[in-house]
Amino acid sequence: MYALRLWSVRHARGLWRVYRALARLAPLLRPCVRVFGAARMQRLLAPIERRLKGLFFDCRMCGQCVLSATGMACPMNCPKQMRNGPCGGVRANGHCEVDPDMRCVWVEATHGLQRIAPVSDSAGVSPLLPPLDRRQQGQSTWVEVVHGRIDAPRQSPVPERSSAASRVSALAQACREGRFVFTVEVAPPDSANPQDLLARAAHFKGCVDAINITDGAGGNCHMSSVAASAILAANGFEPVYQIACRDRNRIAIQGDLIGAAALGIQNILCLTGDDVSQGDHPEAKPVFDLDAVSLLHIARGMCEQSRYASGRTLTTPPDWFIGASANPFVPPHADRLDNLEKKILAGARFIQTQFCFDVPAFERFMQALRARGLHQQAHILVGVGTLGNARALQWMAQHVPGVHVPTEVIERVGAASDPRAEGQRLCLETIERLRQIDGVAGVHVMGHKNETTLAEIIQRARERA
Repeated sequence: MYALRLWSVRHARGLWRVYRALARLAPLLRPCVRVFGAARMQRLLAPIERRLKGLFFDCRMCGQCVLSATGMACPMNCPKQMRNGPCGGVRANGHCEVDPDMRCVWVEATHGLQRIAPVSDSAGVSPLLPPLDRRQQGQSTWVEVVHGRIDAPRQSPVPERSSAASRVSALAQACREGRFVFTVEVAPPDSANPQDLLARAAHFKGCVDAINITDGAGGNCHMSSVAASAILAANGFEPVYQIACRDRNRIAIQGDLIGAAALGIQNILCLTGDDVSQGDHPEAKPVFDLDAVSLLHIARGMCEQSRYASGRTLTTPPDWFIGASANPFVPPHADRLDNLEKKILAGARFIQTQFCFDVPAFERFMQALRARGLHQQAHILVGVGTLGNARALQWMAQHVPGVHVPTEVIERVGAASDPRAEGQRLCLETIERLRQIDGVAGVHVMGHKNETTLAEIIQRARERA
């Protein structure tokens, strides 16, 4: 089955042509639908579709087939069920974060789209796809094709409201002023005492523009991100509320978002979320009702259309500075920019990247980003950080999907008489080099439970400005 799925991607151009030809003939069956009824046609076509598409694509019968828009690689085979991939955790060999023995579905989708592009109107980029409507699970998509729907469903654009009606968060203001922005990442505590969180945040009082609060990073349980963000907001800090799709469906996510707005949180970072199997609750069930792109689209719609995803009206809409993540350093490299463009189209106004230990690679990414003008549509904050020794860097490179650490970086830190100090020097050098890259709006500083060192790095980097 898996071998046939890969064969289908390799022959995506021919299968796309077959699909288009059959789709043009399918409306001839419309009189049959009128005679037999849609329900009977479903009972007739669904088993045939399940067998054929199951054989060639490992189809899961979502009822909203998008194969023609994803290079003949079914996104339902993604363990995170991403409709707008890839996620940031693709391994260096192009394999899946969750299932290391399987090629990333979106790596395959990229290859398939590149094969289809010469014979289609597409540029080899998948459209912005909506989240699943689970009511259609098990239904035949071909009944829809008979009624004339050929192309994959797409997200409707969100009309922007006047910017004059918008409140501006302190982070948004810092970005718009054009000065070099500093944000830092803080993990919520394993404690019911808010003072434990405030003690961590106090290291960064007055030296950063915002503090990101992680949402179950690594699949590990901590104080909720929305509660921790609200505590910071109530105590004079500027929080960025990270919200991951892994643990909640679209009802719970929207409820948390509205609650965050009511508690004074103005910045949100929309993430798909890490794999649960590597966290402290590997037996937990991942949800992934949405992916990051769908969540961005929904959040933007809540702000600019005053509506939930269901269409219900909000009495008072939120007004968030909406952000997303990007990973320029792992495969599929060609698709990373496309995915970032989708996120910006969906509503992201600032971008925070994965750790940058390879500045030349990031410079190439920024060159391609500037060629599309994306640096003018969203503020790019580059992830930087430090670890205490070469062993920690090596472990990160080998065990944290989505992180790329060049060998020369590991060797430099390992050869130093004081590895910790060398790691700090390397981080400061990286920040200085990033300042010189056109389109970089700032840095996002990361390092787990290392607040004292990170605060020192930020202070020294600001002094050099």
